[in-house]
Amino acid sequence: MSQSPTRSRRFLGGMPLWQQILIGLALGVLVGLLFKDVAPLLAPLGALFLNAIKMLIVPLVFVSLVAGITCMQDTAKLGRISAKTIAIYLVTTAFAVSIGLLFGALFTPGEGMNMVASATTEAKQAPSLMQILVGLVPANPVAAFAEGNILQIIVFAIALGVSMNLVGEKAAPAVKLFNSLAEVFYKLTDLVMRFAPIGVFALIAGVVSAHGIEVLLPLAGVIGVIYLASIAHLLLVYGGLLGLFARLSPLRFFQSIAPALAVAFSTSSSSGTLPVSIECARKNLGVSEGVAGFVLPVGATINMDGTAIYQGVLALFIAQAFGIDLSAGQYLMIILTATLASIGTAGVPGAGLIMLGLVLTSVGLPLEGVALIAGIDRILDMARTTVNVAGDLMTTTLVGSSENELDRDIYNSSNKE
Repeated sequence: MSQSPTRSRRFLGGMPLWQQILIGLALGVLVGLLFKDVAPLLAPLGALFLNAIKMLIVPLVFVSLVAGITCMQDTAKLGRISAKTIAIYLVTTAFAVSIGLLFGALFTPGEGMNMVASATTEAKQAPSLMQILVGLVPANPVAAFAEGNILQIIVFAIALGVSMNLVGEKAAPAVKLFNSLAEVFYKLTDLVMRFAPIGVFALIAGVVSAHGIEVLLPLAGVIGVIYLASIAHLLLVYGGLLGLFARLSPLRFFQSIAPALAVAFSTSSSSGTLPVSIECARKNLGVSEGVAGFVLPVGATINMDGTAIYQGVLALFIAQAFGIDLSAGQYLMIILTATLASIGTAGVPGAGLIMLGLVLTSVGLPLEGVALIAGIDRILDMARTTVNVAGDLMTTTLVGSSENELDRDIYNSSNKE
């Protein structure tokens, strides 16, 4: 598929798609604030766009991952890329929870709330390591596809792709089939994204109208701290890593991934944003199909930098709200628990809440604090999903650069979609 400039994707007088999406987002905020009765009428438009994105997730993850692996005939290279991907995800997650703790300590959003813990609440248990390992392999691949179990689909796709590489020439027709299917789904993603400005507009209008100013004001402090910490992580950690290790412009990076960030912010779904992320990686960042097709699906499942920031800030917020002082050892425990939990709860429904329960109980903080943020969790989810998606794309870019699988001419081009 050609990675040529954006003639087919530019509408409205030649305006790039990412600018249209941002305009749709801004208009959605205004409509949600000023016309609360009108915003719910737009819900079907948002639902249609969201359903179209979800429609792409399972088949796109599967065919792009298989096609990506078959592009990497060198098994050692595949292992090297896998190791780099996991290492970067773990390191950036540790940075993320540390930044969350730092901002929570600096801005003290929970100070003065004078909450009192009542009866203890049991945290929802995360699955054991053995349960996670057993659950990775699908007993029935068809059931995994029907249920949308992304982790099992990833494992099946990796096994199939590696097997096709091992078979060699006899598997050439199958390799050609998956490469063709990948191109078909990339084109389908392109068609769906033509409606992204309208979909984002409708989704944001609905969210803002449902969470009016009166809901946000009492907890504006913790919302602000989480958003500030998220911005700091994006600029300092992601921008720093790109500049230091890949010698790439952070500004070009954020311009290139703007469509994916806008969709992530409005949908609050890393998996739902995956089709857009893959398109941004290939067309705007210049990452090869093999690296993008492998790293992004894995990241959408296990990378939770935004959620780690959320855990760090909320741990401090809840401790401050209940008047509890944390020791240095407890700070380290929060960092360790949140980092490991990001892998341990991969693919588990409601993983963010499970992680929060694990973090709070690991340092003896009351779980009643979760109720304090329940009403604004959707607003916080928008920030953490945006960071999660940016982290996936940053890791893909770093890995692509380190493996000479990144076209710097495309990356540095000012002509972004």
